[in-house]
Amino acid sequence: MRNGTVFSIEEFSIYDGPGIRTTVFLKGCPLRCMWCHSPEGQSFLPEMLRSPNGCLACGACLDKGAELTGERRLVKESIEVCPKDLVREAGTAYTADGLVKKILKNARILQNGGGVTFSGGEPLAQSEFLLSCLALLEGQLHRAVQTSGFAPEEVFGRVLSCCDYVLFDLKLMDEEKHWYYCGQSNEPILKNYRTLAQSGKDFITRIPLIPTVNDTVENLTKTAELMAELDVHRVELLPYHKLTGSKYAMTGRIYAPEFDENVLPQPHPEIFEKYNIEVSVL
Repeated sequence: MRNGTVFSIEEFSIYDGPGIRTTVFLKGCPLRCMWCHSPEGQSFLPEMLRSPNGCLACGACLDKGAELTGERRLVKESIEVCPKDLVREAGTAYTADGLVKKILKNARILQNGGGVTFSGGEPLAQSEFLLSCLALLEGQLHRAVQTSGFAPEEVFGRVLSCCDYVLFDLKLMDEEKHWYYCGQSNEPILKNYRTLAQSGKDFITRIPLIPTVNDTVENLTKTAELMAELDVHRVELLPYHKLTGSKYAMTGRIYAPEFDENVLPQPHPEIFEKYNIEVSVL
């Protein structure tokens, strides 16, 4: 039985696949998207978070770290000394069996047209753990995977064969821009997208719209052309929201995107409609 690391479990979710779902966020991601809204999901290791909202700046959490390690930093014991309960650890270890048992506690609700969705981070980056969970859930719940598609072909194929539904993010068609904004090539992503489109598996294409980055007419037209070529007729557009930056303070990171987040992203639904692609803006 494989072990894995989870940084959040969201119950009664309605945006991560059909029906009411439990969404499990697996820790770790090979991409470094400049607009990432889950920075606590990037590292594969557990990490300490401190919310700045309501913080008294008393230093008790850092003092505890200094006492135990010689460095003024957050440690697990910082959770106990924060007077406002603002410190927590992101990253909980589970066995596949233990996680599935937790998910199935809400089985009666989830079996009524909903299910479970594995997200991240990038869930395929913990592929063996993910595959173990999907196998244990077979025949019990509808199983969805939300993915960037950045994974080896063999891994993507194995996961595809074990799930019921895929939410696939397409960010940028231009490889050079994808390297710049996401830190990796989009070649394996586009290859896996083609595999998905030709598989017969039920799926939805999602595009996180980032102002001036991928909401351009050029990028969305190239995306629509690819979808039309593969006979894909549904897309969901997810406009960027400015709350993204607030999470970075919790992780001690600085959020400095190289785009103007004050500009509203442009969905351009007419581009997709031209190719007979049904558009939903979430």
